[in-house]
Amino acid sequence: MKKEEENKEIVLAQHPSRKPTKSTFGINDIDMPKVKEGEVLLKSLYVSVDPGMRGFMDKGDDDAAGNKFEINKPITSRTVAQVVKSDLDNFPKGAIVHGRFPWQIYFSLKTDALEKVDPDLAPISTAVSVMGVPGLAAYFGMLKIGKPQKDETVVVSGAAGAVGSIAGQVAKLQGCTVVGIAGSDEKIDYLKNDLGLDEGINYKKTENMQKAIKEACPNGVDVFFDNVGGELFDAVFADANRHSRMVICGQIADYNKSNPPVGPRPQHDLIKMSAKIEGFVVFDFKEEFDTAKKQLGEWLNNNQLYYKENLIEGFENIPSAFIGLFEGENIGKQMIKVSEAE
Repeated sequence: MKKEEENKEIVLAQHPSRKPTKSTFGINDIDMPKVKEGEVLLKSLYVSVDPGMRGFMDKGDDDAAGNKFEINKPITSRTVAQVVKSDLDNFPKGAIVHGRFPWQIYFSLKTDALEKVDPDLAPISTAVSVMGVPGLAAYFGMLKIGKPQKDETVVVSGAAGAVGSIAGQVAKLQGCTVVGIAGSDEKIDYLKNDLGLDEGINYKKTENMQKAIKEACPNGVDVFFDNVGGELFDAVFADANRHSRMVICGQIADYNKSNPPVGPRPQHDLIKMSAKIEGFVVFDFKEEFDTAKKQLGEWLNNNQLYYKENLIEGFENIPSAFIGLFEGENIGKQMIKVSEAE
């Protein structure tokens, strides 16, 4: 690390009322961290931005997990970083780590907040994409809750995103017919030609989603992996089979709405169909992370799993990359490359 290098941070400047804008964020010049005993100095390499972070930006104190971002404090997200100064044998200089870190170029932390990244397992950026929370969410949501069986029909909303793109492929690996929902013709081509899904629906060009779902799923829907919610959920639910499973991973359609609309109440239909709706967070399965990473790694190494990282260069572009998530810009995992590993 050179003495002349500068440090910056990105903080929450104001609570967004609906969709975040550039004024939601503030970029500050800050001093280099003072490394305390038991800490290491880290430099950000890859910063992940995810739609679910939007809820942490709202005003309120209903946050038992401590995830709410505070005004004028650094925002945090899943990040790959490199140790650039250390006196500790277990995390020496040069080690690659990941965790939920502050949006700063340089920062110091105790090692209990760090998890090592094995560069031989997969490219280090995948620690916050296919081998990180997005890949794990797809794996556990699909296999533990959706439980797809051979020859069943699976629908995935947000299917070109970081989680949905992996979830759809996991279902294909189980021998299912998979239909992906996304918001552009480019994304539909990606789903069918790159990911190998059976059918794709561009919801932005579809006037009657319920009809489109029925046409794409003539045998009904057995598993719905939902990243979007709203009217898309209503349309897919209308074609759900008996004993169907609906996996609620995200609800991006409602993240920026101050008063989300009340949709149809499905309880009566759930009884008639003996169907299930279940939400989850990936850390419900943290005891099984190592097993999942081993399987994801095998699929990757056997060319059975394809992933795409939408890399945006430059620390100062983190806010615009996050805002872009709500404008449908990204195919695959939206990430910011801050610096090269040394």
